[in-house]
Amino acid sequence: MARPIVHDHLVQQRLLAVTADLVDRDGPARVTLRDVASAAETSTTAIYSLFGGKAQLLTAAIDDGFRSFGESQRAAAEGGLPNLGRAYRTWALEHPALYRLMFGGALASYVECSPTPDVASDSMLPLVEAVTSAQEAGRLRAGDPMVIAMAIWGQVHGLVSLELAQMNQPDTDWAAIYDAALDGVARAWAP
Repeated sequence: MARPIVHDHLVQQRLLAVTADLVDRDGPARVTLRDVASAAETSTTAIYSLFGGKAQLLTAAIDDGFRSFGESQRAAAEGGLPNLGRAYRTWALEHPALYRLMFGGALASYVECSPTPDVASDSMLPLVEAVTSAQEAGRLRAGDPMVIAMAIWGQVHGLVSLELAQMNQPDTDWAAIYDAALDGVARAWAP
């Protein structure tokens, strides 16, 4: 007789979401597995069974963020660079805790905790592919697609990070700022 599955995919997803929220709020050093389990309405046994321990849980949370981000980028890729840029901002605003966990450096002190390289780099492939495609169509100047992609990423990443950090006046129109930046990026890299 097979053992019943005690910790299913829903528990796993709940643990990943709660982990991102708690690390975002309290910092990784202050978050305990007991805190995560309690907030996810499960047990520490579930964490050990599904992930192994704290470092593995944190790595899984980061990887889950990069997978979700990559899915949103792949879904937006058909619309080219402007669509990817808008999708970047939309995803970050919908997942602020994950965004900060992935890019905010909160886990830098956890040497054993970093994103799985292939998962993180795969999430950026749609941008590199869009740059290459735009170059081939003559809409973007020639150059190393990776260098251009990283320069574009830095621009959109910086604005989103400022918006999430609330570095603004209450009436700041971030959507207009972001659209102006996307227009500026397009003009800067035009042939």
